[in-house]
Amino acid sequence: MKDLFSSYTFKGLELKNRVVMPPMCQYSVENKDGIATDWHYMHYVSRAIGGAGLIIIEMTDVEPDGRISDFDLGLWSDEQIPALKRIVDACHQYGAKVGIQIAHAGRKAEDAPVPVAPSAIAFDESYKVPRALTTEEVQGMVEKFRSAVARAVKAGVDTIQLHGAHGYLIHQFHSPLTNRREDEYGRDLNRFGREVIQAAKSEMPANMPLMMRISAKEYVEGGYDIEESIAFAKEYQQAGVDMFDVSSGGEGPIAAFGRPGTHAGYQVPLARAIKQALDVPVIAVGRLDDPILANSVIGNEDADLAAVGRGMLRNPYWTLEAAARLRKEIAIPTQYKFGF
Repeated sequence: MKDLFSSYTFKGLELKNRVVMPPMCQYSVENKDGIATDWHYMHYVSRAIGGAGLIIIEMTDVEPDGRISDFDLGLWSDEQIPALKRIVDACHQYGAKVGIQIAHAGRKAEDAPVPVAPSAIAFDESYKVPRALTTEEVQGMVEKFRSAVARAVKAGVDTIQLHGAHGYLIHQFHSPLTNRREDEYGRDLNRFGREVIQAAKSEMPANMPLMMRISAKEYVEGGYDIEESIAFAKEYQQAGVDMFDVSSGGEGPIAAFGRPGTHAGYQVPLARAIKQALDVPVIAVGRLDDPILANSVIGNEDADLAAVGRGMLRNPYWTLEAAARLRKEIAIPTQYKFGF
């Protein structure tokens, strides 16, 4: 029987358990230079000591004006590699595998003087109106993703995740709400995403899986739903995505049309639908902090991995506590055994 603490292997990624720390922005860069700090080191390594099988480093951006804020991580420069490598190496020392989420915030880049996007449509009245990228700039953006992925590989990560969710740049391209272009990147809404995927794969070892986080449902009137996300996910799968991290929302101000659920596991049906339609591994996320619920997601084969966000923000040792509650064997650090 599969459970939260059974091992998992996919391509070259070998995990000791199925607990994932999802990417969560820390907004803790000190000099606006995109370089990870001691805070990031302690934050991620403590979760490795705490037993997580896979740690995905937060949204890390491909250019300075692609950050949500000036205090976010970046990988647009080789100078940003060593601090990330230090984190990855330490997490490996404690038995966790490490991924990193490569991204561009697009129109949601709050500190950019003039954000860029597929089309000049603001997120809402409190956000700046973005400038629409030219066709040549879109092609250049693909190359920026390629370079960032290459740097992540040099930092020693075990997997790459592209951020195609939550209203950021890749999502903005494949959503008809935010892509009103008339060039080839508007006539084919998924072209930008496919090109980024292909660029990423070209820089990754053959046995390294490529993950993509998607919003499988938009919560605004006129937004896409699971049928449309299955369609674009199939295109992304054919382009090279090996695993989907299935989230939802983030496209704009939520209207009464379709508010997201607030109950535990409300996004799990979306992960299950993607998994079944594409026959592809998926990560489920969204209010899975209860170990019994997270375990059931794996046992019922709704998803292959379970991401626990808020729970791990509250408790770096969530995984150790979950194993104790579920009566599962786990390697407890010698220094902490008396506590268990």
